[in-house]
Amino acid sequence: MEIELGVDTFGDVTLDAEGSPVSHAQVIRNVVDEAVLAEQVGLDVIGLGEHHRDDFAISSPEMVLAGIAGRTERLRLASAVTVLSSDDPVRVFERFSTLDALSGGRAEVIVGRGSFTESFPLFGFDLTDYQELFEEKLAMFVELRKQAGLTWEGRLTQTLHDVRVYPPVENPPLRTWVAVGGSPESVIRAARHGLDLMLAIIGGPVDRFAPFVELYHRALDQLGQPAGRVGFHSFGHVAATDEEAVAQYFGPYVAAMARVGRDRGWRRPTRESFRHELEHGSMAVGSPETVARKIAAGVRALGASRFSMKVSTGPLSHGLISDSIELYGSKVAPLVRDMLA
Repeated sequence: MEIELGVDTFGDVTLDAEGSPVSHAQVIRNVVDEAVLAEQVGLDVIGLGEHHRDDFAISSPEMVLAGIAGRTERLRLASAVTVLSSDDPVRVFERFSTLDALSGGRAEVIVGRGSFTESFPLFGFDLTDYQELFEEKLAMFVELRKQAGLTWEGRLTQTLHDVRVYPPVENPPLRTWVAVGGSPESVIRAARHGLDLMLAIIGGPVDRFAPFVELYHRALDQLGQPAGRVGFHSFGHVAATDEEAVAQYFGPYVAAMARVGRDRGWRRPTRESFRHELEHGSMAVGSPETVARKIAAGVRALGASRFSMKVSTGPLSHGLISDSIELYGSKVAPLVRDMLA
């Protein structure tokens, strides 16, 4: 089974050696260095998330990916995700087609509704239109990917008459995934448009998403769409031993999840809930052997062709993230490929 292995990051604001927050600017520069390292150790892709809040540094993934493009040669460059609902599909296409040109065809866009909603008021969108905004803008984006003259009229988007968008993608179509967090309607939507499926798994066992993959393939077949690819994303961290990885990761993970949980009504993670997620959930934290087994099992359960590890989590330091990426590429990736061979 061919598998692409990559990393995701939201540019979480980390702490320096004195325990003070690193500047957003320095975090962005660190993310570029982490991407360069990912390519050097043999990983395949990096995905950058879009957020507009103080605990994440990346608000414009395409800009950071363009910086990475200039320092890499092979690494595929993806968003993770682009919040299409609060953006302009034309501008999204233009930015990613430009990134594709700069990188020699390595750009990918992963579009989603966004699990964080701060971009809606920031850009003047009404959250009551949350569902309809994504439906309409995704349909428009799919038409833009055809690179033909677009005539379009929607309720929440602009009216266009035989418009072409530049620059065109050199080797179309622009590779596009739809991020899904667990909604059957979202799975069917991805299939209806003939787009690849990216499962954003933030907790629980990977195999609970298998029915969504079955639904996706069945919908593609019934809708007469070509076969699509399935990928998944999960939290992860690699260290020399399981004990060392847990010791490094537990505090930053609790800090990150507790902060988000305050907004969403989640319980603060405990040592017991963390251990349960390690043993039974999708989280891939541990030694290279432990992490490789977890990834390979998830890939088999979903028939996936891509796995992306979210390597940044709360205040986890740039140094530890870099060490994790180095072990992931040099130790974990070969083990996963052997296990799947």
